[in-house]
Amino acid sequence: MSHYIYFVSGIDTGVGKTIVTGVMARWLLGKHLSVATVKLVQTGCRGFSEDLDMHRTIMGIPPLPEDAAGLTAPQIFEFPASPHLAAKLEHRAVDTDRISDCVRQVSAKYDVTLVEGAGGLAVPLTETYLTIDFAAAELWPVILVCSGKLGALNHALLSIEALKHRDMDLAGVVYNYCAEADPVIDEDTPRMIASAMRQSGYPPELVRLGKRDAAASDDAAQPDFFPIFREALHGLHR
Repeated sequence: MSHYIYFVSGIDTGVGKTIVTGVMARWLLGKHLSVATVKLVQTGCRGFSEDLDMHRTIMGIPPLPEDAAGLTAPQIFEFPASPHLAAKLEHRAVDTDRISDCVRQVSAKYDVTLVEGAGGLAVPLTETYLTIDFAAAELWPVILVCSGKLGALNHALLSIEALKHRDMDLAGVVYNYCAEADPVIDEDTPRMIASAMRQSGYPPELVRLGKRDAAASDDAAQPDFFPIFREALHGLHR
């Protein structure tokens, strides 16, 4: 049986990837798949992952056994900063081998595992090793979360270029609702992102997440993430 792992990255900090990860996990559960989420590295917390708690709340499920075992949040640091700095302040180092091992253990038990990153693709895990380097080494398809806030288009295009430069698979883009987005910019940004995806050789799979979509309890009201998870759904439903 196939098991699918996707890496969920934002174009920047605060773009809403935690909510998006939870909404996508809930959508996959609605397709009768077993789903787990993992937080690659959690900073700004002590002893538990706030992001995982948010995932479970949105998914409408209690904590998973793997949560209690520490497999879904294998690296937690107290200081709210880039992982390399948060770890340094605790006289520790980000253990990428442990992260990789934990994700493998979790993914072996679930149809789909969504691994949420910390910030954007270029966030350093160590002094010399970026998040994108780790995701590339793991061969994880990437789901990029962006929005229409001012400056987001630049970050999105740079992220797509970085993925293409490393020959990484971009499964799709989730365009998240942003309250402060200018309506004119908000209308144009998805078009430009889709165009950049085409120019880079990626299918322009872009799903918009609206203001009320994250809180909607009716599965019929959810965005359709099929374009992003097409391969997994076809592979698991054969």
